[in-house]
Amino acid sequence: MSADRKLLEKLRGGLIVSVQARSGSALDDPGVLAAIASAAKEGGAAALRIAGEQNLKAVRKRVDLPIIGIIKREYPGYEPYITPTLREVREITGCGAEIVAFDATGRPRPGGLNIDGIIEAIQAAGALAMADCAAPADGVAARAAGADIVATTLCGYTKETAGCVLPALDLVRELKELDAFVICEGGIHSPAQGAAALEAGADAIVVGTAITNVEWLVQQFAGALKRSSPT
Repeated sequence: MSADRKLLEKLRGGLIVSVQARSGSALDDPGVLAAIASAAKEGGAAALRIAGEQNLKAVRKRVDLPIIGIIKREYPGYEPYITPTLREVREITGCGAEIVAFDATGRPRPGGLNIDGIIEAIQAAGALAMADCAAPADGVAARAAGADIVATTLCGYTKETAGCVLPALDLVRELKELDAFVICEGGIHSPAQGAAALEAGADAIVVGTAITNVEWLVQQFAGALKRSSPT
């Protein structure tokens, strides 16, 4: 079995924890995020999704789980911001991430780069290419270009998919028809939803907000208390 196949088998049926923080958040610190990543490993995570070069370096130094790396960078006049160019690919692979996730939508990218070029660069660096899709057509194009993984990450976050119910189980089912390793990411806020994603055909799931976003969790509890308090 190839090393790539072994890595995917390690992820199959597993929980990938997205350890990220809003810019300016109290959690927005490489050391803090590395500690959360370590706690995720102790809790049974199969892999991590990490954003940002400094965070990738800090987590890689502390945790030996497989890492899905991304760099979010906006370029004026372009909508894709998840690993949109080869610059981000080089930065991510330079940090030792085993998997590089990228915006796999058909939206224009800086320099006219297409997904074929991104996937080629990722795989040439020895990493697996994970296509963050919004719609079935994105998955079809990504698989045709050689993507190793297709994910539902961007469903609900493009103009065409705004308002879609998450988690995107229908998209999971359609991506599974591509004979691909499918990851369900986005909107999974409970273990039951995670199980439903696997039942729909996902090979693994990504959970972020519901595990690592302390601000969101506190807001949920505080909001519930306000609604239940006597007037």
